Amino acid sequence: MITSEFRPAWTPELEDQYSDLITRVGTTVPCLEWPLHLPWVDAINRLKRYRRAVVMAHSYQSPEIFHGVADVTGDSLALAQAAADCDADFIVMCGVHFMAETAKILAPDRIVLIPDLEAGCSLAASITADDVHQLRALHPGAPVVSYVNTSAAVKAASDACCTSANAVQVVEAMGTDKVIFIPDQYLGRHVASRTEVELVLWEGRCEVHEQFTAQQVRHTRERFDAQVVAHPECSPEVLAEADFVGSTTAMASWLRKEQPTRVALVTECSMADNLRNQFPAIEIIKPCNLCPHMKRITLPNIHACLTELRHAVEIPRAVAISARAALHRMLSVGRRDEP
Repeated sequence: MITSEFRPAWTPELEDQYSDLITRVGTTVPCLEWPLHLPWVDAINRLKRYRRAVVMAHSYQSPEIFHGVADVTGDSLALAQAAADCDADFIVMCGVHFMAETAKILAPDRIVLIPDLEAGCSLAASITADDVHQLRALHPGAPVVSYVNTSAAVKAASDACCTSANAVQVVEAMGTDKVIFIPDQYLGRHVASRTEVELVLWEGRCEVHEQFTAQQVRHTRERFDAQVVAHPECSPEVLAEADFVGSTTAMASWLRKEQPTRVALVTECSMADNLRNQFPAIEIIKPCNLCPHMKRITLPNIHACLTELRHAVEIPRAVAISARAALHRMLSVGRRDEP
């Protein structure tokens, strides 16, 4: 019987079985780590077939998860779209808690699991539904657009959700002169610079992206002679130094289109690792910061999650109905920030 104390063993056959994976991720996962990772990768892949489960992984997941066990990968919008279309019995969300909530809202008939309940988000923790109600009282008539990095309760208190990939389009789709935009103030400032709509902003920040400074970006450019790509959750000073600003997926599209010799990605570390395998001809510099919440997801706790079907996400029906309406409005706009 398989239990959560299960420890898969390395065998030489695994190296042959997963030779394509080792080759594909060879530039980002040292060869000495494969004897540790491959037994878990193999055990998870067998177990998810048995459970009829789909593993979804955000682009900030470590390469052994992103490339080794994930069936669906991408940014928040891509994972939300995949959850809405999913027909598996179980969805295992390798990301943070708001992503698992989003999957459950969009796939209410599926069992959504998260390997670690403590995988949170500083942006989601920065605002509550009560805060949204107070903002509405201060700005009567202004609709609320909430970044997808929010709790189910905050989504339910909003008129629409957005991601960094379609924030401008969602704001303008509201059809008003003023919009309450929550909770990321830096993304909000970036959106405000690209639209005539007046935005009321909240003071939330991503604890990963707020650490970057303009001086670091200038130093990276000068030292490595690299072009700079930055996520819009960074400060305005950082974005002003960048050659391109865009969502996680838009970064990949920009690399595909521009084919720079050398590029610095100002975002979460694993994003650079995972893109490096897609663009081996591009030298990717990563002046990056790790997301401590994303890194709570590991191969062993993915396996335990599938073994015991633990950490199922449940959302009150009334909250789910309202949040689903806000998310569907986001999905109807789709993705518009491709270069």
